[in-house]
Amino acid sequence: MAEYKGKSREEIIKQDVKELHQLGYAQKLFREMGGFSNFAISFSIISILTGAMLLYGYGLKFAGPIINTIGWPIVSIFTFTVAASMAELASAYPTAGGLYYWASRLGGRATGWWTAWFNMMGQLTITAGIDIAAAIYIVGMIQGFFGIPDDAPALGGLFGWTWTSWGFYLFVMALIMIPQALINIYGIRLTALLNDFSVYWHIGGVFIIAILLFFFGKTHNPWSFMVSTQTVVNPLEASSAEFPDGTIGPALVLGPLVLKSPLFSLIPGLVELYRSAPFFLVFALAFLQAQWTYTGYDASAHVAEETVMARLNSAWGVFLSVAVSSVVGYIVLMAFTSAIPNVADVANAANPVLYIAYHNLSKFLGDVVAVIVAGGMWLCGLATITSMSRMFFAFGRDGGTPYSNVFYEIHPKLRTPVKSIVVTSVLAFLLTVYSAAYYVVTSISTITLYIAYVIPIFLNLRNKLRKQGEYTTKENAPWYLGRFGPFINAVAIVWVTFITILFCMPPNELTLWTTVVFVLALLVYWYAYANKHFTGPRKASEEEMRRIEEELERLAARGDD
Repeated sequence: MAEYKGKSREEIIKQDVKELHQLGYAQKLFREMGGFSNFAISFSIISILTGAMLLYGYGLKFAGPIINTIGWPIVSIFTFTVAASMAELASAYPTAGGLYYWASRLGGRATGWWTAWFNMMGQLTITAGIDIAAAIYIVGMIQGFFGIPDDAPALGGLFGWTWTSWGFYLFVMALIMIPQALINIYGIRLTALLNDFSVYWHIGGVFIIAILLFFFGKTHNPWSFMVSTQTVVNPLEASSAEFPDGTIGPALVLGPLVLKSPLFSLIPGLVELYRSAPFFLVFALAFLQAQWTYTGYDASAHVAEETVMARLNSAWGVFLSVAVSSVVGYIVLMAFTSAIPNVADVANAANPVLYIAYHNLSKFLGDVVAVIVAGGMWLCGLATITSMSRMFFAFGRDGGTPYSNVFYEIHPKLRTPVKSIVVTSVLAFLLTVYSAAYYVVTSISTITLYIAYVIPIFLNLRNKLRKQGEYTTKENAPWYLGRFGPFINAVAIVWVTFITILFCMPPNELTLWTTVVFVLALLVYWYAYANKHFTGPRKASEEEMRRIEEELERLAARGDD
């Protein structure tokens, strides 16, 4: 970009700060991240070693191998349109909070408020889902290493826990999250360094796994197998449970409570459709495997205030994280799919990817694959805490959250939102205390995040077509989609609408009603309080912004805590 050409890093940072001032905010966070580090945080959250691996069996049980061979590219192509639309907006408005700020500028305080809450719920649930899944995975991995049975007492039988008790999983989750939170607290430099390392870990790990399975694996399936379809679990069966009277049918399960499915009662013919399991249905239901993997890439926008040359680097971070993940993810999916010994056995396994690894490789090489995947999960959790805390910081800065001062306070020496990091990490942990909540948090994250993604995209397209209000142009968005922008925006909106409906269908019906309850709670909060008190982004005066920055520098120099 011409305006950056020939400038030193210090001069570029001064320009970034000036542009942040124009958006109304003081430079409170350290601006240390380069373009690679900005890309790395979103790439780490997408984490093909986490999402694609955890839900590998989910897609396989409905559609068979074709969901990886053909389904992954289909989801990737449509996700590109969402990422490109968001990248353009990130280029126009490079500020923490990203989506919330975009929606506020494009549609007003109400749309900004709703976008923020959907984004925050998505951030909390994706962090909770990733770290509890990592805990379950790591416990199972250690059991496999040392041959520990499921009913063996854990921690010497403390609290009566076994190795598969939910309490023990929560204990391990806490052990995972504490260093993740501490690293985030003690500075963006270390966080960025580990996210950079995460890129090499993920890409290098994928190539190691692929080489091991292709050259040392026992199973090498032909292309005809790779594009074959097989429904191991009928979608009606997956949507059913046993009622107290002993009968089995479509159900909505709320922990120990089993209710008749409202959707199956409301929609005539749904039972027969699910029982017949046509290809279009099982193939679409299996999309969740890929789409849940493609979440969290808004992180590059959330750390814009910590990124050098933010208008370009944040935009490229959003887009390239999806583009690179699509290629690397396809490689690892093909490696595992080509090595499937038996579709039914893998789909029903407790951990399908480890089942494939240990049935194809020696114990030692299987352990290597297990460690690579575990490392990717931990690094993914580290990055989600960064993104989550910045979103809460940005919304709290504008008075959008209860106890806003807790979230927007910056440590003067560390220049990180310490309280936001701690509080959001605790909230994410608490979401998983009730074991049945795990299945909600891992699915609702996709819905809530994509709703937050699509609101500013819709507003931008609406304003472009009307030629009214604010919208992206080549003058205000250096990363600009040009004349294809409206078409790309429209495709993104249609795709998000489709997956939002799809992922609320059984067997994910609980996600639908959880989302309905969440929206109703927000409606009450909006009309009872927020509509009267929330003013939207608060633009400070130039004098006030300079005062804030000088005060932080003074306290940092003095070494105050």
